[in-house]
Amino acid sequence: MSRDKSLEEILNHDLSSQPGVTEKAMFGGWAWFLNGNLLCGARDDGMLVRLGKDNDHWALQMPGAVPMVSRGRRMHGWVRVAPAVYGDDALRRKLIDSALSFVQSLQKK
Repeated sequence: MSRDKSLEEILNHDLSSQPGVTEKAMFGGWAWFLNGNLLCGARDDGMLVRLGKDNDHWALQMPGAVPMVSRGRRMHGWVRVAPAVYGDDALRRKLIDSALSFVQSLQKK
């Protein structure tokens, strides 16, 4: 996988004012963390979003959203969304806000 610089710029813009957010290379792309917990990622195959186990059903109803699969195994609570989804400002914001809400509920690392 390779990085998607334009998606990275969009997510940097969306997350730049959020306290506690850091970023680094991960998953063959770029990842953002909140208080040390993985929040979301950007790769050339889409935006990865951590919504939490049993919190991803609504997102998977959107065309262009699929469960995240890593090494052949479904990662429950994670979704991968296509450009049609993350390119829509309102949908992307809803995904990010949901991810922030879930990850804020986790213990800081």
